[in-house]
Amino acid sequence: MRASFVFSEVVTGLRRNVTMTIAMMLTTAVSLAMLGGGLLAVRTIDKMKANFLADVEVSVYLTDDISGGDKNCTQSLCQSLRTSLQSNNGVESVVFENRDQAFDRFKKIFESQPELVALTGPESLPASLHVKLKDPDRSDAIVQEYAGKPGVRKVDDQKKFLDRVFNAFNGVRNMAFGAALIMAVAALLLIANTIQVSAFTRRTEVGIMRLVGATRWYTQLPFLLEAVVAGAVGAVLGIIMLALTKASFLDSVFTGDVFPKITMLELLFPVAPILLGVSVVISAITGYVTLRLYVRH
Repeated sequence: MRASFVFSEVVTGLRRNVTMTIAMMLTTAVSLAMLGGGLLAVRTIDKMKANFLADVEVSVYLTDDISGGDKNCTQSLCQSLRTSLQSNNGVESVVFENRDQAFDRFKKIFESQPELVALTGPESLPASLHVKLKDPDRSDAIVQEYAGKPGVRKVDDQKKFLDRVFNAFNGVRNMAFGAALIMAVAALLLIANTIQVSAFTRRTEVGIMRLVGATRWYTQLPFLLEAVVAGAVGAVLGIIMLALTKASFLDSVFTGDVFPKITMLELLFPVAPILLGVSVVISAITGYVTLRLYVRH
């Protein structure tokens, strides 16, 4: 097989159907950029979970009689709760916080709202036992065991709040994947149509080649390579779109204080190779199926 002839036919096909080729490349690029955004979202959510779950706590808020009359957790009821938590196999550490300490923390959190601080006093905040767990995923066991015990006003599980936050991020990720799927279907249809149009415009040359003994693969390989080249270019454009989005927007949002920063290395590996591989494989499969179904002669 003469490689120069095959590649010249690929260039000719792409040039003849330039508008459809450009549309196919751009649609593929948008689809893969959305897919890449979803992959980066998955990595970001995983890193956020690891960071936040490492500091997640279960707060056991104590009743008013303990909060007001036992500032050092030395009386029997508070001491028994603290000892029970410390002896629990799933607990890493227990820290007691009295009303004054809780109020100091409250003032630091809401220092930008002095009117709220002025309306709040130490007596409004309960004392609490802050429980750090060895395995944050087992926080439900602590909540069920200590909720309703004597001296316990309420048990607050921070993990439940984080779960709601992560569910919202997962929803955004799923929307990105859904949009990528819709755009991928459009890209596949464009690939199929481009191959059909390209084959139709060159039907005379292909017929002559078959008459002089050219194999089916020899005549159809240029059309298949057209789809692969267009898909690869679309993948490169999609990666560039992701890189520009990272530089112009994501870097200002993901500063590392709350959201883990996405590095260029994470974009280039493994996201970029995945996008390039997916694009080439799907383009090749779509091209092959189209040729088998619509270009029989």
